[in-house]
Amino acid sequence: MTTAREIMTEGADCIGADEPVLRAAQKMTEMGVGALPICGTDDKLKGVLTDRDIVVKVLGAGKDPATTTAGELAQGEAVTIGADDDAAEIMRTMSEHKVRRLPVIDGHRLVGMVAQADVARALPDPQVGDLLEALSTD
Repeated sequence: MTTAREIMTEGADCIGADEPVLRAAQKMTEMGVGALPICGTDDKLKGVLTDRDIVVKVLGAGKDPATTTAGELAQGEAVTIGADDDAAEIMRTMSEHKVRRLPVIDGHRLVGMVAQADVARALPDPQVGDLLEALSTD
């Protein structure tokens, strides 16, 4: 049974909830990623900030990325997956919540991220096709 721990990208780096979106964009560029977990001062996960969030919710809305904080874009409780959850649970969670990236939690600690691409590399083609179809439909 393939687990999140086995297919995740380890060492997910957070953007602080009080840090500006501009810094998040710079960090994404430096790291070559399209999403960053948002962590609060209490070291708890507040959400996930994507490059699309920056474009649509900040730039497209006429907000200043230098003064808008990452925490302002965190919405509700973050959708996560446990480090020891299996591939079926990863796919169910991604499909149900229509997300392409999941923070991986071990206890209360963020240990990595599982992206749609990680799932595609790790699972048989028919399962990946089902996931892609689920994420592509509204």
